[in-house]
Amino acid sequence: MTTWTDHAAHPPLSLTGDGGIDRGAHNRLDEAWLAAAWSHPTTRCFVVSGGQALVVDTEDGGTELVTMPSFDAPFTEAHRYFLGTDADGVRYFALQKDALPGRMDDDARPAGLREAGSLLSERDGALLVHAVALENWQRLHRFCSRCGERTVIAAAGHIRRCPACGAEHYPRTDPAVIMLVTDDQDRALLGRQVHWPEGRFSTLAGFVEPGESIERTVIREVFEEAGVTVGEVEYITSQPWPFPSSLMLGFMARATSPDIQVDGEEIEEARWFSRDDLRLAIESGEVLPPTGISIASRLVELWYGKPLPKPNP
Repeated sequence: MTTWTDHAAHPPLSLTGDGGIDRGAHNRLDEAWLAAAWSHPTTRCFVVSGGQALVVDTEDGGTELVTMPSFDAPFTEAHRYFLGTDADGVRYFALQKDALPGRMDDDARPAGLREAGSLLSERDGALLVHAVALENWQRLHRFCSRCGERTVIAAAGHIRRCPACGAEHYPRTDPAVIMLVTDDQDRALLGRQVHWPEGRFSTLAGFVEPGESIERTVIREVFEEAGVTVGEVEYITSQPWPFPSSLMLGFMARATSPDIQVDGEEIEEARWFSRDDLRLAIESGEVLPPTGISIASRLVELWYGKPLPKPNP
């Protein structure tokens, strides 16, 4: 079975690094410090709206966040979230708005993590994933779950407090498992969800239920979706996935039986692939494998042993 050392030899997974940003949680309740940080001449900020921010493409083929000095920000009414401080002492804030500002640069364009996540530097990726996760939570949790009163933002965007009952609410993260299952022939199990286009196959995944360990979630989800029983489960890595609020926990798992019986509700089709099977299916265009920044592509490539092939033109 693929091991952790195999994963460690690969480049860092998109959205998982800190980019040298110290989140500075101890500063979030210090209003005097936050005010001084916001007014400092080196502080930078950017607007986040609907999971997107403005980015600009660079000459080397990468992408950068479009940031501005805090004293140039014309959005005094925006919600302001402190994201952290880099190694040079620069503080970063995200401003939540209902819409992105008009283009501040002719080359700037709106983009989300799916489009730009793999192109951003580790620093910019860390800033944007933090900002998007906070924005998603803030938009969806405006009222107290205890008494129904509208809550107010505190701790530089990381707490919502209820002025009526005093409850404090913290950003929600939903743990989900995602797993590459192999059998005794070292074939990989890939499935196609019912709403995916024909040919799209990826790893299985599912949410952790209350009172359930992540290892038991892997076993349960694989059996529920594909009818495959799983024995050995090995944790590989994790990836924040704020769409809107998940943390993906990646596993390799070993099936105890190759028998497949899909549930027909989430998974319409599931198949075992040898490495040659998958290569030929991708090259012919029969199978569209997972791509982009998702941890799914990393898990498949760990098993495959190298980057996945491209379809033949």
